[in-house]
Amino acid sequence: MPGKNYYDVLGVKRDATQDDIKKAFRKLAAKYHPDAGGDEAKFKEVSEAYNTLSDAQKKREYDQLLMFGGIPGSGFGGSGGQGRTVNVDFSQFSDIFGGGASGGENPFGEVFSSIFGGAVGAQQTGRQAQSRPTRGNDLNTTIEIPFFDAFNGTTRKVTYRIPSTGETQSITVKIPAGAVDGGKLRHRGYGEYGVNGGDRGDLVITTKVLDDEVFKRDGADVRMELPVSMYDAALGASVEVPKPSGGRLRFEIKPGTQDGKTYRFRNEGAPDVRSKTGSRGALYVTVQVIVPEQLTPSEKSALEALRAADTRHYGEGVSSNAR
Repeated sequence: MPGKNYYDVLGVKRDATQDDIKKAFRKLAAKYHPDAGGDEAKFKEVSEAYNTLSDAQKKREYDQLLMFGGIPGSGFGGSGGQGRTVNVDFSQFSDIFGGGASGGENPFGEVFSSIFGGAVGAQQTGRQAQSRPTRGNDLNTTIEIPFFDAFNGTTRKVTYRIPSTGETQSITVKIPAGAVDGGKLRHRGYGEYGVNGGDRGDLVITTKVLDDEVFKRDGADVRMELPVSMYDAALGASVEVPKPSGGRLRFEIKPGTQDGKTYRFRNEGAPDVRSKTGSRGALYVTVQVIVPEQLTPSEKSALEALRAADTRHYGEGVSSNAR
């Protein structure tokens, strides 16, 4: 509109406070920000206005120039002249938007040449802004992987959304054998689009490994519980368990094995994704001693006879310290 000035752009009055100016800019920037699908030209316009009105010195000079019909060479203020792109110092916006993006990147992606390059009242020539390419943000997603798919490796199609455009994209990813819960798979160039010809960000996929009914992952190690009878625990026994890699594993339960006893079998776990030598984790088998809830008359009689003949003292230290 003719005679449009920075106050008009932000929709505030000439006597607006800095809080009023900041609130107005926050609302308009969120609406027009290109990363949110807004109007880039409008975003630059409100950023230019805020860059001037939020700076006490620039605002004072701008108000003085408005009294004399506008700013020479600007498309705002009402005095005509060629419009020019200006430098927006986004560092001063950090208190509005909570700081820059990860890695110290400028949260808005572009920097323009200075709004006031010389003395107030001096004739200024229009300068074309130098737009710098800015890399797009990384995108993050999580996928759930069944136990054996993570153990042996697989491929999976991942579909995700690009925030700036709203478009849906898909990628087929390779899940390495031995993938761990919380592991990160980075796919370069599949993230958010860059600005001004900047590279795309990355797509970072976090793997969530689901437990099996028998096996549970602990990094490259695999854990399982083995229920055994109190008779086998007391007398010892030869037992057999499944291996997560397939097949069976036979070993001996020693006589007098206690509940919670754990046996370790090297290289029977998952491939270690951190290893360059192809090593594997271990399989840990924890004994769970099961006491019968019901006994036959003969079992009860036999156990009572064994108890009567048992001269061992159990929990003696606990009993002597009891009060």
